Amino acid sequence: MTREELTILQLPQVRQAIEDNICRDAVQVALDSRIPYAREVATQVKYLQRARTKLPRLYEARGIIPARAFEQSSSEECAAAKRLSGGTLLDLTCGLGMDSIAFAERFERVVALERDEILADVVRENLRRMGVTNVEVVTTSAEEYVATCNERFDWVYADPDRRTAEGKRVVRLEECSPNMVALYAQLQRITERVAIKNSPLFDVDEAFRLFGACGVEVISLGGECKEVNIYIDGRRPTLAAEAVGRARVEFLRDEVSDEPFDGEFAAEEYKWLIIPDVALQKARLAQHALLGQADIWSNNSFGFARTEPHDVLGRVERIARIEPFDIKRLKKELKGQGVDIILRDFPIGVDELRRRTSTRSGTTHRLALTKIHGKSYTIFLE
Repeated sequence: MTREELTILQLPQVRQAIEDNICRDAVQVALDSRIPYAREVATQVKYLQRARTKLPRLYEARGIIPARAFEQSSSEECAAAKRLSGGTLLDLTCGLGMDSIAFAERFERVVALERDEILADVVRENLRRMGVTNVEVVTTSAEEYVATCNERFDWVYADPDRRTAEGKRVVRLEECSPNMVALYAQLQRITERVAIKNSPLFDVDEAFRLFGACGVEVISLGGECKEVNIYIDGRRPTLAAEAVGRARVEFLRDEVSDEPFDGEFAAEEYKWLIIPDVALQKARLAQHALLGQADIWSNNSFGFARTEPHDVLGRVERIARIEPFDIKRLKKELKGQGVDIILRDFPIGVDELRRRTSTRSGTTHRLALTKIHGKSYTIFLE
C-alpha cells in the first residue's frame, strides 16, 4: 500500500463508499464510475469481505487492510489462543496488528514494532477505529529497538517474516526476519520470556534443537494446521496440540515416545475409528494422546477403539465393517456412486482410487483406508 492510497482510504467519502458497497462484488465496484476512487474502494471491499470470518473485529470496525499484511496475519481466533498474559509485552513484528490487539486484552501495555512506515500508520488508524488504547506502535525494526531498549517486558513476542527480500518463502527460523535465533541472546537482557510464532511447516523438534528447554504448541483451526508456537520461559520441555475452540492436550516431552505400536490389528473387534486432529499429527502426539483409548500404529495413522472414546482431540466415527483392501471388489460394489475417502498411511491417493474404482466425490458411502503391518484395509463407516 502506498502513502497516497492510505490517504485516499481515510477520506470520509471513500469510507462511506466502502460502507455502501460492502456486500457487492469487488469487480463490479471497481467498474462502477459513480464511485469515487473505485479501484481503492473495490480493493478494500474485497479484503473486508474476506476478513469477515478471519478478522471479524477488524471487519466490524471497517479497518484498512493492505493485501500482503492480510495474507500474513494471524486469524483473530488463533491470535486469541496464544497463552500469554501479564503487565507488558513487546511485539517485535506488528504487521497488521492482530496479535497485538489480542494481547491488548491480556496485558496492561503492548509495544508493537513495525518497520514499514505506511503499515505502522495503517495499524494506528485501525487501533483508533477499534477503540484499542493500550497498544503503542513504534516505527522501527526489531534489531534497532532491542539494541537500545532499557525497559524490561514480561513477554517478547515475534511472528517473523517468512519471505526473503526476493519474495521466496522460507521456514527455517534463521532465515526469517528478524532472525530470532541470532536475536535471542540480546532479548534475554530485556525479558525472561519469549514467544515465537512459526509456519505450520516448521518441525517441532527444531525448536528444542535451537532453544533447548521450551514449550512447543501446534495450533489448528477448522481441521487445518495454522501455526507452531515456541514458548521460551523456563518451563520443562513440553509438547502441546490445540484445536481452537475444541480441545487441547499437553505433555512433558520426555513422557512422549515415538516408538511404533506393534500390537495385532484386531479388525473384527474395532467399533470406532478416531481421525486424530492435524495438530496432534504435527506435534507427533497422536499415539500418546490416544494411549489407553485406542490402538494406533503411528502418529500419522488412524486410531481404532473397541468402545466409544470420549474427549479425544479428533473426529470419532462408527465403523460398519473392516475388510482387506480389494480394488476389484470395491469397484464392483461402488462403481458410479459418490464416495467420501479418507486416507492414512496408504500407498494410493484419493484421485487414483476414484479412477480405479470408477467412483466420484460424494457422501453416499464413506471409506477410510490404511496400511498396517504391511496389509491394506478398507474401513466402511456408518
